[in-house]
Amino acid sequence: MLSSLNEWLWQEKFWLPSNNTWADLEDRDGMVFAHPRDLLAALPLALALLAVRMAYERFVALPLSRWLGLQDRIRKPVTPNPTLEKYFLTQSRRPKEPQMALLANQCGLTLRQTQRWFRRRWNQEQPTLSKKFCEASWRFLFYLCTFLGGLLVLYHESWLWEPRMCWENYPNQPLKPALYWWYLLELSFYISLLMTLSFDIKRKDFKEQVAHHFVTITLVTFSYSSNLLRIGSLVLLLHDASDYLLEACKMFNYMRWRFTCDTLFLIFSGVFLYTRLVLFPMKILYTTYYESIIDREPFFGYYFFNGLLMMLQLLHVFWSVLILRMIVKFMKKGQMEKDIRSDVEQSDLSEEEATQKHPQLRNGSASTGGPRSRVTGRLTNGHTAPM
Repeated sequence: MLSSLNEWLWQEKFWLPSNNTWADLEDRDGMVFAHPRDLLAALPLALALLAVRMAYERFVALPLSRWLGLQDRIRKPVTPNPTLEKYFLTQSRRPKEPQMALLANQCGLTLRQTQRWFRRRWNQEQPTLSKKFCEASWRFLFYLCTFLGGLLVLYHESWLWEPRMCWENYPNQPLKPALYWWYLLELSFYISLLMTLSFDIKRKDFKEQVAHHFVTITLVTFSYSSNLLRIGSLVLLLHDASDYLLEACKMFNYMRWRFTCDTLFLIFSGVFLYTRLVLFPMKILYTTYYESIIDREPFFGYYFFNGLLMMLQLLHVFWSVLILRMIVKFMKKGQMEKDIRSDVEQSDLSEEEATQKHPQLRNGSASTGGPRSRVTGRLTNGHTAPM
């Protein structure tokens, strides 16, 4: 059964244009071609990257954050309360004020005490600044290295400057060792990101990020197996062009270097919007949809590959909307908003300030439509910038 499935999966009509077979891509006369089995090396390499990341974050990034003066906020522990803990884990981590009042009555607490308990319990779930810095630092280093490495690999290639050259003599295009190792490194990195999804910082676009990782891994795997390495390399390089800028913004944001962060974010925004909304559709999508079939008939791989690219473009539009919203707020206020993709840690100071302004809250009494409700709303729905 497995043999039949494998035979069906690797039919030439799925992967190669008509009148081409796997035999055409066998190594010959000193020329080496891409073979799907080569990608098996990505799995052990992904594990190696995880080991390197762990060592880097512990022995390099964390000491660097301390040297730069980054300090984690001291978090006050919560008093053990089985009723509130059960509700927090099974029902809602941010209950509305009416439910807060019911829980307060059940536990013999005031409304303020219950709100404080949920706030502190929520803070325990949030990643520390040092963890955020270490993660951003690792991604910044990797994306910067892959972008510079990609430039070195592709700088002298004709298809970098003329995307239509991606289809010259396709699929009979030999594989260069440098392109193979760069491609393999990119694939391994995205596999490692999937492996650490449960440990990495979860943002509000978590589902979109997971979709992006799966689409990217599928694109890299399919493009390599179908010998679409030229156009695939352009897609990878175009994405790496802005990713390291975003991670640098995060690092400066965590260090509270506001001017540097704001400046870098504007640069990142310009690069992201230009590469994802201009270059990607005008150069990448145009050549894959039209120029790729000038001298050949469309095949299954043509539709599958372009479908994946279109999914990427939809994600580009989604993130571009978030970025444009931030830019508009920046133009109005003169400084960048906090990360709209992340949940912010809540402070007890905000509650005390609200209590001073509204003394009636000291007894734990507040109507659902009163001032306390508005303050709680701001605290429990805080956002931070796409950093």
